[in-house]
Amino acid sequence: MSEAAPRTPVPPITLSLPKPVAPPRYRQPKKNIPQTLEERTAILQAVRNYVAEYCPTPPVPVSELAEHADRVVQRIGCAPIYRDYIGVLINNELWREQLAAVPFERRLLLMPKCLRLESKCPAPFDEFGLLCKQCGQCSIQDLQNEAERLGYAVLVAEGSAIVMSLIQTGQIEAIVGISCLSVLERSFPYMEAAAIPGVAVPLLQDDCIDTTVDLDWVWDYIHLTADDKTRRLDLGTLRDSVDAWFQPEALAQIMGPAEGESERIGREWLSRAGKRWRPFLAVAAWRALVGNDAETPDDLKKVAVAVECFHKASLIHDDIEDEDATRYGEPTLHTEYGVAVALNVGDLLIGEGYRLLAATKLSAEQRAAMLQVAAEGQRELSRGQGAELLWARNPDVLSSLQVLDIFKKKTAPAFEVALRIGAIFAGVDHHEEVGDVLHKYSEALGIAYQIRDDLADLGQTQDTSDIAGLRPSLLLATAHERAECDKRKITSALWSRTSTASVSEVEQVYRELGADERCRDLLERYKEEAIQSLRDLESPSLKGLLRRVIGKIFNDTEIKGWCKEFEAKNLLGVAAADAALDKAPEPRVVATV
Repeated sequence: MSEAAPRTPVPPITLSLPKPVAPPRYRQPKKNIPQTLEERTAILQAVRNYVAEYCPTPPVPVSELAEHADRVVQRIGCAPIYRDYIGVLINNELWREQLAAVPFERRLLLMPKCLRLESKCPAPFDEFGLLCKQCGQCSIQDLQNEAERLGYAVLVAEGSAIVMSLIQTGQIEAIVGISCLSVLERSFPYMEAAAIPGVAVPLLQDDCIDTTVDLDWVWDYIHLTADDKTRRLDLGTLRDSVDAWFQPEALAQIMGPAEGESERIGREWLSRAGKRWRPFLAVAAWRALVGNDAETPDDLKKVAVAVECFHKASLIHDDIEDEDATRYGEPTLHTEYGVAVALNVGDLLIGEGYRLLAATKLSAEQRAAMLQVAAEGQRELSRGQGAELLWARNPDVLSSLQVLDIFKKKTAPAFEVALRIGAIFAGVDHHEEVGDVLHKYSEALGIAYQIRDDLADLGQTQDTSDIAGLRPSLLLATAHERAECDKRKITSALWSRTSTASVSEVEQVYRELGADERCRDLLERYKEEAIQSLRDLESPSLKGLLRRVIGKIFNDTEIKGWCKEFEAKNLLGVAAADAALDKAPEPRVVATV
């Protein structure tokens, strides 16, 4: 009888968990609010395009605002019931540039007390509103702390009288507010009379208890500054532009004609479906550092394609190593062409990446720096993947921190390579403080991204699912740490890869043990960690853009990927929202800030 393979030594873990953040809440929006963040974001961009085209001058009378809102409704073909909401967004956009010009210390952040978790909130009230106790159970604490750090005055209260009294002191020159549509017309008309610029992010409910708001929008407005030259940049359009570079004709222009069948297969793999976040990040970092007006050089396209070559090569190798049969809903390359051909194409793409970087018309120092960053990222990624592969030879239980450390080594390097190469292309030396910040940002972003992927496996059965493939995941590590008795036997069998449980049975165990809730908590922590890492950046444009990138990456998936449990929770608020709407007067466009 052969001896068992020796255990692979587990390297020491230096990773520590970020501090807790307020957990996100999920409630169904009121009927006259677009129901998904995806739809609301699309409407916001349509409003910005409309305002840029027609350039109305604020303040706009209510009747004129209604006309503009009706035009946007007709232009995008959305439900007429959203007219009030669109009117608020239009008015916000009219004041946006004026708000950006006002120093933080001359602004007021006005929040409603209904953002708190009322049943658990320990905060008392005085004549000025809520006195937050910093309990961490809602978003008020984080918004207040960050706004005050920037220099804002902060008020958690409703009532136009307080706002008016603050405006009359002359110390407040702009307001960022959060309120429901029905209250906006009562809270902000004084601002129009005083010619005070401001924006108002609409609450998603108006029942005055445990309300929710699009927090990313609030964060964007709080940090809005004229020093950020990318504040008008449409990330959706930028991403579409980058995506177009991976069409077959564009690849031929960027890389040159394909020579032979292996190159043809590699080009076809590059042009297949994928998020393409990494080339997007490289271009975004460059754009933030050089400004919106700079033309996109041809060499930047080479850099973006090189970054994706490295990533797509790693996917080919990863699919072979994990024995996955499908990716993007299609056969993996080794399933289609065989392992030998797929390995060779992966190696070819790595070579193509280095070739493209070396072919740029940059200084020798810049080219050397980009090649060094790419090589360091390749080594770190291989270490992370190797840790997982060596575990698979003789699987044993991994702690949550050990799994997160694998995430850091396996996923974060590709994000860092993209960002640092974009910064080097812009002329920023990768040894300066920018490189240190991008390293910290990429680590947190990479871990958050991989946690999101683990959560996305819930409800999935395809070959790339870690649950179906019995691969180590944060869900499994968390469940095992919480399991006892019979459930402990199930999670132990999953770790040893001897489990016969179905995917649905495994998911049920995860939910019963609260593993999915814990992973969502850690996802929010690492997203916040990525944002906090940007504080030391001196470039307001890079800081602002990378903050927005977090929302862009995760909002694209969270709106689609939350499990059925959260869908059920959302439904609990529908009846109350419907009843409130039925009692409300007919929608009308309101005068806001």
